[in-house]
Amino acid sequence: MRKSWVLCVLLGALAWGQAPASTPQAAQPAPPPEGSQMKAGAPGNAPAALPKPPAPADTSAQVPATAAVITVEGVCAAPKTAVAKGTAAKPATSAKPAASKTSSVDCKTVITKAEFEKLASALSPNVTPQMKRQLANILPQTIAMSDEAKKEGLDKKEPYLETLKFAKMQILRQQLDRKIREDAAKIPESAIDDYYQKNPEAFEQFNLERLFIPRTKQVQPESKEDQEKDAKLTDDEKKKKEEDEKAKAEAGELEMTKLADSLRDRAAKGEDFVTLQKDAYQAAGMKIESPTVSLPKVRRTGLPPAHTAVFDLKVGEVSQVISDNGGHYVYKVIGKEVLGLDQVKDEIRNKLQGERTKDAMEKVQNSFKPVLNEAYFGPMPPGGMQGPPPRRIPNPRVPPVPIPPAAGNPAPPPAQTPPAQSSDAKPN
Repeated sequence: MRKSWVLCVLLGALAWGQAPASTPQAAQPAPPPEGSQMKAGAPGNAPAALPKPPAPADTSAQVPATAAVITVEGVCAAPKTAVAKGTAAKPATSAKPAASKTSSVDCKTVITKAEFEKLASALSPNVTPQMKRQLANILPQTIAMSDEAKKEGLDKKEPYLETLKFAKMQILRQQLDRKIREDAAKIPESAIDDYYQKNPEAFEQFNLERLFIPRTKQVQPESKEDQEKDAKLTDDEKKKKEEDEKAKAEAGELEMTKLADSLRDRAAKGEDFVTLQKDAYQAAGMKIESPTVSLPKVRRTGLPPAHTAVFDLKVGEVSQVISDNGGHYVYKVIGKEVLGLDQVKDEIRNKLQGERTKDAMEKVQNSFKPVLNEAYFGPMPPGGMQGPPPRRIPNPRVPPVPIPPAAGNPAPPPAQTPPAQSSDAKPN
């Protein structure tokens, strides 16, 4: 079996690696039995959802390595030429005339399991059965079209040769990226233990209670009659109303600040946080249900930076009021423990791996400096180089970017997902 088909398909490797997984179409409901009638609005008569068929058993491991897994009929594979000892191998071009005499009907290219898995593993280190199926779907067409392109002599033309040079550089870049990540993943156990011993605070886990007091009172929407009256106001009257509303809002903020201090004092005296939270929402005019006050299993990275003073409290102590743009907060430490090394070993390994990967990437990035001819490309835009980054296979280790919360009068953030802190936020 010749290996030229591997080179042909490698040029499409990036596109295959970036192609999103196909989304199966939603299953259509089965039609009702013949002669049956369904009444509108009667959910009990709705057709039952069909059970999901079981996934077929994976029998790929039972297929021998030498067995054919893909056969492309109509595309001739280059014939193998036996080379005697001490003789030079004939150039590949010598076999072309013989191959051209073969009828395309009798031609076929056979890819064994070993060859296919070697290619799949080269394209993706963590290849899945779904990815194998995707590759198997595009590989025959790629082989056939590349073979036809060679017959047209496109592999001798300059566009192909230039594209091939760039494709090789892209593939080498990906190989370097993979090697850096693989090397970074080789974390010795001694390094994990050393990091654990030197950073004990990072593995403290707290059981907290949190009281949230909104920064402002809930503004009640105007009635239709009030809106009609506002439409008839003069400019001076509108200005006066805006000033009154602003003064009212400022008075409301001051009232909620005083309330936060009052609730904090009550919390320090031992009052229940659930009751205090209900009082806070009632005073703020909030019509929604009070948030939970319990925050179990909170790490130091689970609260905003301005709130981290809470972790210096002893068990049973209540914090001072912490204020930011979202509102006012009061914490109480219910419990504290230090996680064992076995519980955080994977976490430390991932952290060290990320740091090692970042350091290695930065070393490569800092090893060169591009200089562009501005007479040709134009002046450098503000902020340095811009434009879309080179396309690459997504890294499955990188988590998705979290979506920021909507603006407005927010509810307290959930544990381990603190809201973004403003640069001018200061604790009281």
